[in-house]
Amino acid sequence: MSSPSVLVLVENESVPADVRVWAECRTLRQAGFDIVVVCPHGRAWDQATFERRDGIEIHRFRPRHAHGALGYAAEYGSAFWQMSRLVRQVSRSRSFAVVHAHNPPDILLLAAWPLKRRGTRFIFDHHDLVPELCRARFGDAARVLVPVTSALERITFALADVVIAANDSQAAVAQRRGRKRLDDVFVVRNGPDLPRFVRVAPNPALKQGKAHLLAYVGNMAPQDGIDHAVRALALLHQRRQDWHAVLIGDGEVLPDLRRLAEQLGVADAMEFSGRLGKDRVAEYLCSADICLAPDPSTPYNDASTMIKIPEYMAMERPIVSYDLRESRVSAGEAAVYARPNDEQSFADAIDRLLDDPERRARMGRIGRERVERALSWQHSETALRAAYDRILGLDVSRRRRQPAARAGGASGRGRRRPRRRKGTARASPRSG
Repeated sequence: MSSPSVLVLVENESVPADVRVWAECRTLRQAGFDIVVVCPHGRAWDQATFERRDGIEIHRFRPRHAHGALGYAAEYGSAFWQMSRLVRQVSRSRSFAVVHAHNPPDILLLAAWPLKRRGTRFIFDHHDLVPELCRARFGDAARVLVPVTSALERITFALADVVIAANDSQAAVAQRRGRKRLDDVFVVRNGPDLPRFVRVAPNPALKQGKAHLLAYVGNMAPQDGIDHAVRALALLHQRRQDWHAVLIGDGEVLPDLRRLAEQLGVADAMEFSGRLGKDRVAEYLCSADICLAPDPSTPYNDASTMIKIPEYMAMERPIVSYDLRESRVSAGEAAVYARPNDEQSFADAIDRLLDDPERRARMGRIGRERVERALSWQHSETALRAAYDRILGLDVSRRRRQPAARAGGASGRGRRRPRRRKGTARASPRSG
């Protein structure tokens, strides 16, 4: 008997560069599924139009990169056309049991609509709250986009048989805005794959002759708040200069950040390294005294799990973060929390933590233990498999006639589903 085939759709990042998508693909492959991915080329990596890696088939298209509200609309329109073409191509010679679409944008399940009519089940992997993301990125320009993205979100929820959310906040959105049943929403957290996060020896040379190293690793888009970090570090520089900062990553605001550091007079105290390989990132993290999570408080960020936070924790690094709901759920006592969007408070938190090496060491241990106990990808795999058990066990026509059994996991099968209370979500255990 052949393995069930799964078609994975992702537009926002190439695969395997998208860490979450690649972790899910590898988990499903190890569980016996035949995995086919449709995704864009990477900008400077993953350039092959077709490849097979770790037994996973990857088909890539040439993306149209753009900026601004209208530019993203054009990018997503072009991607939708190319992904629809590739879906037709890969489905000519095989049938798919499941289409697993990752947002943004919230249009990818529509690219596979012909497969839905043939009986293929749909999973919506809800990475981002796109209406909130539009507000965070585009400000006033989002007034036009928000009604459109909200409508597309509703359509995608309606098409999905099962929804995967990154955290409890997003699971609640799936039930409230998406009107999804409790049994059809699963929380699969963004957790580090622990075998990939092995500590290495610190490299004192990375501190550039200073006593301390501060590090940021992640994307550099408007919603990520790196400008908050630069301004907070400028405030810190006014009272102490015994540190060097490295900001690792790439994104559309990187040129603006370099100019901001020059204007604030702190360009010599920090470096913007661009994207680095995982071994080099590990060396920086293991040499850092404090890691930074400057994401400002917005409706989007408050409900988002920042993957960099558990990755910092996996490397036993203490964190300074704004006090965001899901950031606190992830980090717990492994972080010091500044008042949201208060750059002076962020600078003060770094200053105090630099003067307390014993607390930094304790926070690092707490973070690593927290990841090992609850937040690593190895824990998320269980929830992902439960979502697939659910979708492959669904009889859609029967479910419309009578209540389905609860599918929260191995221990939940066969029980009658309790009455749902508004605002609750079936999720993996919260840790914080």
